[in-house]
Formats: sequence, structure tokens, C-alpha cells
Amino acid sequence: MNSDHPDYKGHRQRLKKRFSESGLDSLHDYEVLELLLSYAIPRRDVKPLAKRLLRNFGSLKGLLDAEIGEMGKVDGTGIHTAILIKLVKDLGTLYLMEKAKDKSQITSTNELLDYCRASMGGLKDERFSVIYLNAQNMIINIETIQEGIVNQAVVYPRKVLEKALKHKASAIILVHNHPSGNVKPSDADIKLTKAIQETARVLEILVHDHIIIGEDRFFSFREKGILP
Repeated sequence: MNSDHPDYKGHRQRLKKRFSESGLDSLHDYEVLELLLSYAIPRRDVKPLAKRLLRNFGSLKGLLDAEIGEMGKVDGTGIHTAILIKLVKDLGTLYLMEKAKDKSQITSTNELLDYCRASMGGLKDERFSVIYLNAQNMIINIETIQEGIVNQAVVYPRKVLEKALKHKASAIILVHNHPSGNVKPSDADIKLTKAIQETARVLEILVHDHIIIGEDRFFSFREKGILP
């Protein structure tokens, strides 16, 4: 083998060609990761590392949901590589948020659910966010209100609605995740939702929905009739 032209260089060129001509569908998961890793580690065969990362985290999704520190513990993965992988995930989430914002009207669209799944579906801790809408149901802003335990004792309706007034919002959508994957609302979830709705009604602000995000599913209070 010519040391100036190691075998992996030709392999990388073939991966790039397949991707540029046919997209991700033409690549196995390990090859997708291998192609990405080649930009962080340009002078090494990264196929063994790609396969090791997938074994360690179970899937591409598991890898993308992992924290930078967790990735960095895998043999052969430095902080530079871990940051690149995390950046790809966060760029995708940002794209989905902007795509949802581009919708002319929002209540609980597929674009919004895609964003919520991407931003919350793989989290290990609970997060409670609020989507603020104008009178035309266009997104004004999305804010995280609480991280950690989500219940009425922590997420005060006043805190949610003070921000609604600040944004001059006409309506809101509540979103939080259940890291367990079980999206059935708890009694505390229902109590909190009704408390926010009652306070919002006084301020003439509509609560369009409360969406609970699980690993690969969601629960809509509106669709299930909990929110009239």
C-alpha cells in the first residue's frame, strides 16, 4: 500500500460520491457516521470508531441524544469529534424550529411536533417549554420555563403568563417531555394545565394545547378532549 494514498482515502471518496448522488438512503448507519467523522478526523480510518460508537449508544439516535462528555469517554473520540456530532443534532433541531416558525398558522402541526420531538424526545430530564403565538397563530417565540421536575409547585402559571404578556402573545401551546417514554399525563400535569388555562382566560389568552413528548410518541390534551 502506498503510504501517501492509504485505502481509507479511496473509501471516503466513494462514500462522498454515493451520498452526493443518492443521499443518506444509499448508506448504512455506520457509513453515515463514518462520513461525518472523516471531517473531524481526516487522517485515520474511522470505520472502527463509527461502529464502536453505534455499539456503545445503540443507534444513531442514541448517539445524537448523548451528552458531549458521554461521547468523549468512548475510546478514539476526543472533544473535537464529540462537539461536531452534537452540533449536527442541534443544527437539525434549529432547522425544525425555523421550519415550524415559517408556517403561516400553528395549532399542533406536524412541523411543530417534529421540532418538539427533536428538541425533547431524547432528554434524560424533564423540560417544560411554552410556544407563544400571535393573533394569527404564528410563533413569536419558544421559551424553556423549567428544567427538572415539572409540576405546579415549580411551574407557576404566573411565570408562564408574564412572558406571554411580555411577548404580547394571544395564545400559547404548552410542551413538556416525559423521559420515561410514557406520555400519559399525570394528575399534576392535568392540574397544572387547568391552572394555566384558568389564569390565561382572565387575560384573554388562549391555551391551544398541552403536548407531552415521549421517546417516539406524543400526547395532545386538545386531541384527547382534556382541553376544551
